[in-house]
Parts: sequence; C-alpha cells; structure tokens
Amino acid sequence: MYLKVHHTREGAVVAVCDEDLLNTTLCHGDVEVAVTEAFYGSTPATEEEVRAALRGACNANLIGEQAVGVAVAMGLISEECCVKIGGVPHALIISV
Repeated sequence: MYLKVHHTREGAVVAVCDEDLLNTTLCHGDVEVAVTEAFYGSTPATEEEVRAALRGACNANLIGEQAVGVAVAMGLISEECCVKIGGVPHALIISV
C-alpha cells in the first residue's frame, strides 16, 4: 500500500491506496478517479503504518481491496459503506 498524510487546520487527512492502483485511473460511468502520487504518495507503507495513520486521522480516503480492508478490520467502516469504482472498493471516512 501507499500512504500519504495531508496536514490541514482541521487535522490529518490520510490517503491510502493499494500498490497496484498507483498512477492508474478508475472509471465507473461518468465518474473517473485518478490514483496519483500527488495525493496517495509514493512511499510504500506497512499495514501497521496504515493502521497508525488511520488512528490519528480526522478524515481518510481509501482505495483498493487491501487499503479498504484495513479500515474494515479496524472497525472504522463496514464493507456496505464502500462504493466500487471500476470494480475497486473506495471509501471515505469523514469525522464531524
């Protein structure tokens, strides 16, 4: 997985994608999602690093079976909360 933490005034926004999705574009109808290094980073991360980042996040953007699976395993989201874009699971976690 790739992990990038964006620091904002509201807190940390964590972006995680599966390794094989980086630098691809996923399509579903009129919706296109570009999985870029600019947003998801270019540094590989272990599952434990992803878990630690998610624990400290105010928001998260996850794409891919593995990335979404970590959040599901942590109990942060359920599989039913995810959408599929081009057959790939995508989830947003937004704290209010």
